[in-house]
Amino acid sequence: MLIFFLRRLARAFLTILIVVVCAFVVLRTTSDPAVVILGPDAPPQAVAAFRAAWGLDKPLIQQFAYYLWGIAHGNFGISMLDGQKVLPMVLSRVLVTLEIMLPALLLGVVAGISAGIYAALNRGKTQDRIIMLAAVSGFAVPGFVLGLVLVLIFAVQLHWLPSGGNHDWTGAILPIITLATGWAAILARFTRSAMIEVLDQPYILTGSAKGLVWAAVVIRHAMPNAAIPVVTMIGFMVGGLLAGAVVTESVFSWPGLGQLIVTSVSSRDVSVVQCVLVLVATTMVISNMVVDLLYGWLDPRIRGAST
Repeated sequence: MLIFFLRRLARAFLTILIVVVCAFVVLRTTSDPAVVILGPDAPPQAVAAFRAAWGLDKPLIQQFAYYLWGIAHGNFGISMLDGQKVLPMVLSRVLVTLEIMLPALLLGVVAGISAGIYAALNRGKTQDRIIMLAAVSGFAVPGFVLGLVLVLIFAVQLHWLPSGGNHDWTGAILPIITLATGWAAILARFTRSAMIEVLDQPYILTGSAKGLVWAAVVIRHAMPNAAIPVVTMIGFMVGGLLAGAVVTESVFSWPGLGQLIVTSVSSRDVSVVQCVLVLVATTMVISNMVVDLLYGWLDPRIRGAST
């Protein structure tokens, strides 16, 4: 198990390093932050002074070495727009984003898995068709469309909820529902497929034939064996928590990480964008590594094949 963990850890570190390199090179070679921030009409002297102040006049490899040295010491740089330290700024926005992301993830996981199991146990019946129709609809409708529809109904027409902002807890309801709907739809389909495949296995039929209580067969044998593909999807969802904030926060004017990255990209605040990309990549890599470790725990054959 130790070798299994160390291999996954090495892959995670290599992936994060590749993301850091790509983000650094792309952000500094596609356009000049000095020109974007100061404007195309800025005097050449001002542009040159800006580049010198932020080290943009140094060779790219030297800039990258300074950047890696800063990351190694927990320093992700300073915002070129307002002079604040980037890491505290980004982390404060992450906390605001998690106020809607974590409840949405919990609601989506509970609703999606429950609906998928119920649909599988009633395969071919009316309940199954209704749940799958709802799942396909929830998956097919883009998040920004669903968000706008919810705003139109509950904020504009009924005046039950605010259309956006985080002034109080009611402002989080519509974004949470929007996010949870898509995740629940995906999980319901995956859970149903996994459960149906397991329920058709001989050991499930044998357990039923021996007189075991059907609920015990489902809980003790079917659900654990159907967990691997479901765990995979949950891992992707956890990894995409921060990355998926952009559209939802834009629709609901939620002042979290999504709004920060949109503003930073448009203004070419490279220090902030790099920090966000590294944070998102690290989150996704860690979640995938946790999923790999759960694979080894759920199915020892996977762990044995990887050692």
